[in-house]
Amino acid sequence: MTERTDLERADEEGFRVGIEELLGLSVRSDGDGERTVFKIGDLAREFGVTLRTLRFYEDRGLLSPERRGTTRLYSRRDRMRLRLVLICKILGFSLTEAKQIIEIYYQPNGERKQIEFALSRMEEQRKILEEQEREIQESLHAMEVTMSFVRGREKRGSA
Repeated sequence: MTERTDLERADEEGFRVGIEELLGLSVRSDGDGERTVFKIGDLAREFGVTLRTLRFYEDRGLLSPERRGTTRLYSRRDRMRLRLVLICKILGFSLTEAKQIIEIYYQPNGERKQIEFALSRMEEQRKILEEQEREIQESLHAMEVTMSFVRGREKRGSA
C-alpha cells in the first residue's frame, strides 16, 4: 500500500486553513516569510486547497503565476491574493466579490479604499448571514416538529 502525501490527504479530507491563520493571528514557523517564489504544491499544502482550486482561481483571474514550461511559479503577490480570496470565501463572498475587493488595492489610495469597501461589504454580508441563520433555525424547528409528527403517525400505523 502506498503512503499518501500531505497534499493527497488534504484533498481527500478537505483540510482547510482557519481564519486565524489566514489573518496572520496564529504563529507560523515554516520560514515562508522570506520566500519569493512558490510552486503550486507549496501553496496547495500551505492553504489546504487542491491543485484544481488553484488552477480555477488562475482561470478566474484571481492569481497569475509565472510559467516556466509547465511549471507554475507563484509570487508573494499571488500568495497574498490567495490568502485574501480564502478569507473572502470563509466570509461568504463570491469569487467575483473577492476579485473586486482585491482589485481596489491597485487603485490610487487603494489600501485605504480597500479597507473601507471591505468593511462596508462585511457589514452587509453579516446581515445576510444572520438572516440565513434565522431561516435555518426556523427550518430546523419545522423539521423537528414534522419528524415528531411523522414518527407518531408511524407508531399508530404499525400498532
